Amino acid sequence: MELINGVLLHATGASSAALCYTPQKKVIGWSWQTYWLAQAFVCWLALPVVLALATIPNLFTVLQEAPSSAMIHSFLLGMAYGIGGTAFGIAIRYVGFSLTYAIAVGISCVLGTLLPPLVDGKLGTILESYGSGFLISGIVLGAFGIALCGMAGRNKEKDIEKNIADKIAVENIGGNNSAGSADATRSTFSLAKGLPLCLLAGILSALYGFSIDRGQPIAEVAAKYGAGDLQGNVIYIFSNSGAFVTTLLYCLYLHNKQKTFKEYFAVENKGLIINYLMSALTGLLWYGQFFFYGLGHVRMGKYDFSSWAIHMVMLVLFSTIAGLAMKEWKNCSANTMRLLILALLVLITAVLLLTYGNYLGGVK
Repeated sequence: MELINGVLLHATGASSAALCYTPQKKVIGWSWQTYWLAQAFVCWLALPVVLALATIPNLFTVLQEAPSSAMIHSFLLGMAYGIGGTAFGIAIRYVGFSLTYAIAVGISCVLGTLLPPLVDGKLGTILESYGSGFLISGIVLGAFGIALCGMAGRNKEKDIEKNIADKIAVENIGGNNSAGSADATRSTFSLAKGLPLCLLAGILSALYGFSIDRGQPIAEVAAKYGAGDLQGNVIYIFSNSGAFVTTLLYCLYLHNKQKTFKEYFAVENKGLIINYLMSALTGLLWYGQFFFYGLGHVRMGKYDFSSWAIHMVMLVLFSTIAGLAMKEWKNCSANTMRLLILALLVLITAVLLLTYGNYLGGVK
């Protein structure tokens, strides 16, 4: 029962992650860097500190007793994750959201899951353990399902481009304007620029799971002082603040380059309060994924390293379902929808395999 609760908590966190960027649609008059830094302040700096103060007994004593090496490693790996997040955002400009998601999240799913036990020298033992075959199958199938979602997403983008071109062709007899408009929608696509960024984003994003793993000795000290299932909250002080530092540096660079500092104080249509509220909601939802991730992680038992794979697979699964609910796949071709349904079935199967593998690990 504890394992099922763990998977359900991971599902709650993944649902939060799937919805975390929907408030951005309500942000008006802000550049990307203004919105991104505002939400990053909430999820990567403010909430980790506030929640740690609220849930970790004797927090300052815990921090004094925790090994400094764990703090440093968690912080530095968090910084690398922040760079990966920035690379993710830039890659979207060149290859679109779907391909970026498929490549970066797929890589992160595999590396973020297998890297901690590999570095600890435990991977060989795990692979020989009871139920490990189901775990590895789940990880591989999860990465495949994420790739299928990316392919379906890319097909959706092509369908949208075709629909726009067809509409323009009807409105502009002769099609001359339609050709120019269709070319404009694809003018920024560049696999040569986007693919290296996707690879970088996937590799560095995987280090967030590694950052949490390296910070586990801090959580163990917190558990000693009665933090219980909430012990993981102390790690986020370091992993998230590391991500905030690199994000801050990049956003400040963009602010200086584009002269957008003033956006924090005024927008033309008087929507400043709404913008801050939407940024705070984004940050809250983003942080919520790892709040529940920590609660689920401590319930996974012998194969707790698989938490990252379960989280990433469910994140893509629920993101796709959310897109369907918000009619983002409306008017897509039948072939695109068939590919999407196949991807969802593969992702669900991957979650079931990962869950069963964890169950078998608890039996022996």
